[in-house]
Amino acid sequence: MNKAALRVAAGLLLALALGACSAPGPQFTILSGSENDVLEPMVREFCRSRRADCSVKYQGSLDIALALKAGNDPGADAVWPAASIWIDMFDTARRVKSVKSIAQMPVILGVKRSKAQALGWVGAKVTTKDILAAVEGGRLKFLMTSATQSNSGASAYLAMLAAGIGKPDLIESGDLDKPEVLATVRGLLRGVERSSGSSGWLADLYREGERTGARYEAMWNYEAVIKETNDKLIADKKEPLYAIYPEDGVSVGDSPLGFVDRGRGKEVESFFADLQAFLLKGDTQARIAATGRRVELGRAAPIKADPATNLDPSRALTVVRPPEPAVIQKALSLYQEALRRPSLTALCIDVSGSMKGHGEEQLLEAMRFLLTPVRTREVLVQWSKQDRIIVLPFSDRVLWTAAGSGDDNDQTAILTKTLELRARDGTDFYTCGARALAEMKPVLDAGQHLPAIVIMTDGKSQGAMTTFEAAWRADGRRVPVFGVTFGDDADRSQLDSLATLTGGRVFDGTKSLTQAFRAVRGYN
Repeated sequence: MNKAALRVAAGLLLALALGACSAPGPQFTILSGSENDVLEPMVREFCRSRRADCSVKYQGSLDIALALKAGNDPGADAVWPAASIWIDMFDTARRVKSVKSIAQMPVILGVKRSKAQALGWVGAKVTTKDILAAVEGGRLKFLMTSATQSNSGASAYLAMLAAGIGKPDLIESGDLDKPEVLATVRGLLRGVERSSGSSGWLADLYREGERTGARYEAMWNYEAVIKETNDKLIADKKEPLYAIYPEDGVSVGDSPLGFVDRGRGKEVESFFADLQAFLLKGDTQARIAATGRRVELGRAAPIKADPATNLDPSRALTVVRPPEPAVIQKALSLYQEALRRPSLTALCIDVSGSMKGHGEEQLLEAMRFLLTPVRTREVLVQWSKQDRIIVLPFSDRVLWTAAGSGDDNDQTAILTKTLELRARDGTDFYTCGARALAEMKPVLDAGQHLPAIVIMTDGKSQGAMTTFEAAWRADGRRVPVFGVTFGDDADRSQLDSLATLTGGRVFDGTKSLTQAFRAVRGYN
């Protein structure tokens, strides 16, 4: 063990010894973005030294931000989103204080190295214009989180806007009205092959694609997450991602850790201050830098550049300055309503006999939320006129289908018909999934929309999974399935199998079906 390591170990032992002699620390909860999960062991190390009962709850940036809205109880003593913009936009009551940046995380484009080579990008300077040309030429698709649900997606989107405007230092409201800017960004977003509400889940999807043969080409994500993904890909003997730092600007998440003043007393606030100081001291910052994250200049040395993957946390960047909160709000609404790749969503909704009572009430309330623009707009998951919605209520058969765009009148018509449904008969969501594929096919074949099947059910289906699987494979395995469980006796095992097969995900809607529904929209 070298001298530096000995000093760290001695310091930790001393802290543990002091903690053992003092009173137990408080119960302490942190709401954090998923990109911080590799730093959680450091948080837990500090909590153990104080004998404190700490928990870290991972949520998307918008979820953390919404928890800070006036009148909401975040249920946490600290927030740790990926960027300060989410605190600045939603914490209007200013309950978050003592905010300090723990690390800096640029959002970059990781491209499969052989693809980067084919595009002529290895060893070259790449601009957003080059990326746009590759997308428009049909030579590049990528994974990217939703700009309205996840900070990494929002960061990539803001960098695209800045490139379209031609100035990374100041995005103004009027810039968002320029047709040429919108055309550039809309063109770039046509490259989105899959979306999600979580940067961590997106990285897992990329790796899973390598394992199953789905083989995605590229991914917008944090520089540090690209490194973590590469470490795992190399360990799996898979091809790593080549880091592309657009020359005309990248957005950087500042990883702010802030205290939420909930009136829990000085002991809790003091504990937070000590935790923050622990994460910012030299030894801890060195460990954070070793994960590939950037820390403030002079606190710790970055990891060495890797010529093979082009990852280089010491590289100087042209940084896109975050615009004012009102401009960000306008930009995000524009993304959701006009610029993102439109969605094609089939909603299989369970109205079988087992849903009678509480489950039926939950389902109809969720549909009221999903098809009421004024409510979806509040949480930035509203439909656009370019989206396509197909509703298929099912029991042991599909009862009827209704289709429309995201136009307000279309949503009203579908909702009116849906609210007449009443639970009865058996359950077969495999047949509904296969029917959904058939209904989606004409739009799916045009290739303009981002598809998904969402199955909302208590999870107990008759029939056989092969009914859906055969149709899904025959159609080119293009559509992911997302499950939402609800009702009093939800069982997610069958939905898990469908999600694993198709690269989807299952959400727990038993506590809040509306919340689960909103989360699903971030993936579509």
